[in-house]
Amino acid sequence: MGSMDEHVEDGLLQDERRKQYTGDGSVDFRGRPVLKQNTGKWRACPFILGNECCERLAFFGIATNLVTYLTTKLHEGNASAARNVGIWQGTCYLTPLIAAVLADGYWGRYWTIGVFSMIYFIGMCILTLSASVPSLKPVECLGSSCPPATPAQFAVFYSGLYVIALGTGGVKACVSPFGADQFDDTDPKERVKKSSFFNWYYFSIYLGALVSCTFIVWVQDNAGWGLGFGIPALFMGLSVGSFFFGTPLYRFQKPFGSPITRMCQVVLASVRKRNLVVPEDSSLLYESEIKGTRKLVHSDDLRFLDRAAIVSDSESRSDDYSNPWKLCTVTQVEELKILIRMFPIWATGIVFSAVYAQMSTLFVEQATMMDTSIGSFKLSPASLSTFDVASVIFWVPFYDRILVPTARKFTGKKRGISLFQRMGVGLFISVLCMSAAAVVEIKRLQLARELDLVDKPVTVPLSVFWQMPQFFLLGASEVFTFIGQLEFFYDQSPDALRTLCSALVLLNFSLGNYLSSIILTIVTYFTTRGGKPGWIPDNLNIGHLDYFFLLLAGLSFLNFLLFIVVAKRYKQKKAS
Repeated sequence: MGSMDEHVEDGLLQDERRKQYTGDGSVDFRGRPVLKQNTGKWRACPFILGNECCERLAFFGIATNLVTYLTTKLHEGNASAARNVGIWQGTCYLTPLIAAVLADGYWGRYWTIGVFSMIYFIGMCILTLSASVPSLKPVECLGSSCPPATPAQFAVFYSGLYVIALGTGGVKACVSPFGADQFDDTDPKERVKKSSFFNWYYFSIYLGALVSCTFIVWVQDNAGWGLGFGIPALFMGLSVGSFFFGTPLYRFQKPFGSPITRMCQVVLASVRKRNLVVPEDSSLLYESEIKGTRKLVHSDDLRFLDRAAIVSDSESRSDDYSNPWKLCTVTQVEELKILIRMFPIWATGIVFSAVYAQMSTLFVEQATMMDTSIGSFKLSPASLSTFDVASVIFWVPFYDRILVPTARKFTGKKRGISLFQRMGVGLFISVLCMSAAAVVEIKRLQLARELDLVDKPVTVPLSVFWQMPQFFLLGASEVFTFIGQLEFFYDQSPDALRTLCSALVLLNFSLGNYLSSIILTIVTYFTTRGGKPGWIPDNLNIGHLDYFFLLLAGLSFLNFLLFIVVAKRYKQKKAS
């Protein structure tokens, strides 16, 4: 009897010790299991969010006013400048795929952030030099004569921009999943806090953007571009320091090996076994322990991939299951299935990102042709994105503290509304955003005709504050759609592919910017035929920017309908 009591006590003690540690396989900086009490959660998040806030201040300090620099300093045309900004921003959101493969497969998220942050800082320094050193700066305009920048000046400026594009990839891809890693997925209380983290992660992005869209833009327009680029470079340095300072408090997830390799193994193994019949009983498929990741429950769709997990007669006879290019686990197969299932949901974010791209391009160019004065003070057109920032800063706490608790009472869901409902609302608001921008442009062109300003490249006496509704709607759509996407891809992704899946959200930004540039190029080509000025000429008073905005509104509405269809068909991930 006594020995039985001792056995029970030992078991209870072991359970108690297990509860003190995280259950998701996370470790500390030295690779040891971590105590819940001393690490992670909101204790570690301020350093991660501080890093993100400073990094975003640096990024928006460049991106927000970049189209102005290209048109006024490098003397590029409106369409060319908008296209180049779109391509650069698209590249910024393409490089996270490189970082995601490195983070998930080799370096881990922590070191990927650290290394790419240093690359980012170098790019910021190059850009600052290009706007500060006299020989690297383009010659100022003399009256109406604006000599183009020399090839060397273009080379230095754009090399700095694209080094930044590479560096920002590692930060963008890894910060949100690394922050989410600070909350234990196996602990119900921490899992709820993780959902809140994504809201405040986005809030920190726009806190940095607020400083950029106001103070940094003002410095660039009034104190010079060298200082205007130098201050964001300084904040990028602070971003690196903030991140490394919190190292002792972080929880780390070990890399699982290249995600690309794992997927290729499934495809090749299923092709090799294409003649085998998939058994009706899924328990006959091969499965084994995978270090550091939870097993995934078998699903019945995409059954042709299940062939990769069939144990062939030759493998059974030799008892050799060690070659992953011939035999994969059910979990490996399910990882690829999850990515395929998420693809339609992901694709609907591309058009939305094309709408978002207008904030730093055509919204700015629209503002340059409006009255930006408040009494004797003149606003910079680029600083109008402050309206979008203010909208996000308003909507994040409103959503997290008011909308979610209220919705929870009616729906009984911990998130208040489902992630699909959240993203769908955001996509619909994006339609309203582009419609509002079109209405403002229609009003501006009408006033230009009434005042006989059509043939004059001058501002129209219409207050730039008419743009407030389109920026406010854009901010609301971001909070619903982008944050919903971040949480969806982290929540639905397999443990071994979380950085890669988070990078898919950023790839949307990239392809959205490229799509915007492609649409601009096509529209410019067809609308300027026969000597016509086109929809987006250098003098917007003779153009039809309103038509372009209505085109995007129509595409956004079709995209919204497509999202409803694919969301209804989506099958949720099941982990054991």
